[in-house]
Amino acid sequence: MPFALCWRLHENSSRHRHASDATSVPTNNRSNKVSYNRKPTLKDDELDPSLAEVSRTVIGCAIEIHKTLGPGFDRSVYENALAHELRKHEVDFGLRHTFPVEYDGEKVGEHAVSFYVDERFVVQVLAEDRDVTGFDRDSLRAQLRAADLDLGLIINFHRRRLRDGLVRVLNPDRIDSIRGHQHDEDDDDYEDEEDE
Repeated sequence: MPFALCWRLHENSSRHRHASDATSVPTNNRSNKVSYNRKPTLKDDELDPSLAEVSRTVIGCAIEIHKTLGPGFDRSVYENALAHELRKHEVDFGLRHTFPVEYDGEKVGEHAVSFYVDERFVVQVLAEDRDVTGFDRDSLRAQLRAADLDLGLIINFHRRRLRDGLVRVLNPDRIDSIRGHQHDEDDDDYEDEEDE
């Protein structure tokens, strides 16, 4: 196999591998992308339709911003552009919103998110020359649990293709209540990757 082809296959497989996928088994599909077996995700038709609609609007806004600005700016530039787009689309949001973190009934701190959208989900904006990591996902998942929210989006605008930096993270506690069964502490990897 020529070196260039080997390198391209290696790049693709490492780009799609995440820290949380350490036990995943790669499988090749017809498009030559490497995919990984993941734990179950929430299907779009299981998500509240109004929540799915507003999340699609946010993703559409992010795509438009990325097409216009491209990668390379500071995070605040993308946050301001996304705030502008959300206002244009009449989406209710809070910018740089903070949530309290409680432990045993006592407030022990706060956590901040880039956007609190429609009082229903959060968006974390990144502008870093790296892939979205397992730590990013775990951090957002913890924030979703603390705020008792269903959905979070991580948008890393510093990717050549936005879909490589766009990840949807779901709160497993809330998903299980939607499905009507109890959450198993070992089954913590509910997440989806969104495509453009």
